[in-house]
Amino acid sequence: MKYIDEFNDPQLARRLLDEIRATVTRPWALMEVCGGQTHSIIRHGIDQLLPEEVELIHGPGCPVCVTPLEVIDKALEIASRPEVIFCSFGDMLRVPGTGRDLFRVKGEGGDVRVVYSPLDALDLARKNPGRQVVFFAIGFETTAPANAMAVHQARRLGLDNFSLLVSHVRVPPAIEAIMTAPGCRVQGFLAAGHVCSVMGTAEYPELAEKHRVPIVVTGFEPLDILEGIRRAVHQLERGEHRVENAYARAVREQGNPAAQRMIEEVFEVADRNWRGIGPIPASGWRLADAYRAYDAAHRFDVTGIRTEEPAICRAGEVLQGMIKPTECAAFGTTCTPRTPLGATMVSSEGACAAYYLYRRMNGQAPHGAPAPTGTPVPQDTRLPQEEMNPVG
Repeated sequence: MKYIDEFNDPQLARRLLDEIRATVTRPWALMEVCGGQTHSIIRHGIDQLLPEEVELIHGPGCPVCVTPLEVIDKALEIASRPEVIFCSFGDMLRVPGTGRDLFRVKGEGGDVRVVYSPLDALDLARKNPGRQVVFFAIGFETTAPANAMAVHQARRLGLDNFSLLVSHVRVPPAIEAIMTAPGCRVQGFLAAGHVCSVMGTAEYPELAEKHRVPIVVTGFEPLDILEGIRRAVHQLERGEHRVENAYARAVREQGNPAAQRMIEEVFEVADRNWRGIGPIPASGWRLADAYRAYDAAHRFDVTGIRTEEPAICRAGEVLQGMIKPTECAAFGTTCTPRTPLGATMVSSEGACAAYYLYRRMNGQAPHGAPAPTGTPVPQDTRLPQEEMNPVG
């Protein structure tokens, strides 16, 4: 606890804020591409404490939120089948598909189970040889090694009743899509430290140079985020655009080579559709040919899926950083964590859920307002425990 507390020191936070204020001379817009960072920013009121020249834009950093609607609907169809044990992290159970979610399927008799690791699902397959066990494999680069290992182990053990429904996404192509989108206002990025702990930083210098934006690898505690902002603002003020590692206690330039080798063996890069954003080339992974037998989408051949998003939901604009959650008319009224219209309201990394959970109900408070850290949240506004399992 002492180590964590050191990254919440209010005196050090004030010093970092003072340095940012002393450095900034003009408006700058920075984007964090991690839902965990978004929640930390809103929970601790970091965006409210920054000088008014520094704006934080919440990007598509929630893997639950960007899982395509058609994949959710495939999951619902597969989970409804009597021969299937459908396993998922808790975040996915309330994510709305077209008309229902996995909780509804479970209530209708589907065997839907929350697990804490894909290896838990693999163990279920070993113990239930007469059932098909499907694990919902979503996430950024952070969760890909464990999911790859589960399939690798299934093949080694000769388990033919285990498969993955894959919807993995990759951060660098998302940054490219953001920077080339019409009307993009982003001038710098806080890169997700847990992603870089796996993949390293090799893909980022080209993006920083091409789009002339600083990219600072950042952690998740308040001081981590403030230090990332401080470094990004310093670069912007000097006209620089480099990759910096502000999370050296967890991230190395080369990342985790063993994890990368496992990903490269099991997965191959593929185009991916992002919910609320659309298709992004080479922005995801799918199972490689050698492991295609473990692909649930192929095994169950789910067809005839017709998807439909609620017309009032503006989650796609939230994911692209075009609006704040409170600018959506449904926010906090017809759309709440228990009655979500979009994935950004239900996921433990979603921006809408962060704004709702930490009582940002009426838009942004003025810059310099006291941080809301420690404000009690009424029990009925908390996310159910099953939804608080982060995916990464």
